[in-house]
Amino acid sequence: MLKKIKSTQLRQGMFVHELCASWMSSPFWQKSFPIDSIAVVNKIKEAGIREAWIDTDKGIDVLPENPQSEAQQEIQSLAEPSESPTVPDSNEPRVSYSDVQSVSMDAEIGRAAKIVDKSKGAVFSMFSEARMGKAIEAEQAMPLVEEIALSVMRNPGALIGLARLKTADDYTYMHSVAVCALMIALARQLRLSDDEAREAGLAGLLHDIGKMAVPPGILNKPGRLTDEEFVSIKEHPSAGHAMLLESKGVGQIALDVCLHHHEKVDGSGYPKGLKGDQISLYAKMGAVCDVYDAITSNRPYKVGWCPAESLKKMSEWSRGHFDEAVFQAFVRSIGIYPVGTLVKMQSGRLGVVVEQQVGKSLLLPKVRVFFSTKSMTYISPALLDLAAAGMQDKIVSREDASTWGLKDIDRYWLGDAVG
Repeated sequence: MLKKIKSTQLRQGMFVHELCASWMSSPFWQKSFPIDSIAVVNKIKEAGIREAWIDTDKGIDVLPENPQSEAQQEIQSLAEPSESPTVPDSNEPRVSYSDVQSVSMDAEIGRAAKIVDKSKGAVFSMFSEARMGKAIEAEQAMPLVEEIALSVMRNPGALIGLARLKTADDYTYMHSVAVCALMIALARQLRLSDDEAREAGLAGLLHDIGKMAVPPGILNKPGRLTDEEFVSIKEHPSAGHAMLLESKGVGQIALDVCLHHHEKVDGSGYPKGLKGDQISLYAKMGAVCDVYDAITSNRPYKVGWCPAESLKKMSEWSRGHFDEAVFQAFVRSIGIYPVGTLVKMQSGRLGVVVEQQVGKSLLLPKVRVFFSTKSMTYISPALLDLAAAGMQDKIVSREDASTWGLKDIDRYWLGDAVG
């Protein structure tokens, strides 16, 4: 049975059904977990969590102070049905995404940074368990998906931009976080329902779980793969699909995206060589989001491309690789000039795209200029709202930072919000 207790009563051998805290406040990625060491208890206390729900059918009960107090506790747990865990099952009402208010990049970037940091650790733990052969419980990942979704609804550029700044070492885990966010943003653009957006986000989070079946030496190899190694890599969709079939609560959308996110509309993809309408909408979405994040990210064997350059390359491939309608919706979801793109202005200044503007032209983002191509010197950074009345300057081209000898340009869109 479920019992609500104080964190001071937690001890090794108990099974935590849920901590009385938000997912962001919890030091663990799972909602439910066994207490297999005193270190777990200490983590809960150090996080400032005062209460927890334990499941006495799966673990030991509290130590009774005396028979009367134990009986009183039993009666209390039966007499207070309204005090159930905060997320008891998947049927509990969630926030409607249409009710989430949009906020500025400055208002969201700090919150998004915390979500990204927590998500990286959560996905690392989840994937590590998968590598050890443990089944994934989809319900445990949904609080993570929900936090990412809410951030995307508030301001998609913040979390998507931050997730792109992954290192080569944490690529596999952060790639899953990024694709989750991109899938949710694309689902919103395609006007899918909230539940469909959540399922698309979960599919993005789990789409590469099969890479845990690939030897790390191949997965992280800095040089060119041999033919045999590439065959091993190409087996990850099928391997992941098999893992998810053995897991709990994984729906058809996640299974489909995991197996088919490398299919191409011209039939040249893998593992099934599906083409056109044989590929589901969600798998088509997964294909676009997966490729975009892959080519904009630094990998062991190459430096990532600029976001706008990546979209240009993808548009050249789209006839055979991607579904055209899905790709165009994807561009609308992140902008023609995604956050972090280096652009040249008509005034001769260089700047970085800071933010897309909801309800305004994709050609009119906010840009922070910082360099003069006329004097070839850095200038005091200034934020330009290209959609503002009377604004004379405009974007004339996207640029490559290396052409101008510029480094670390991301700091101009990150601002001071992330330490």
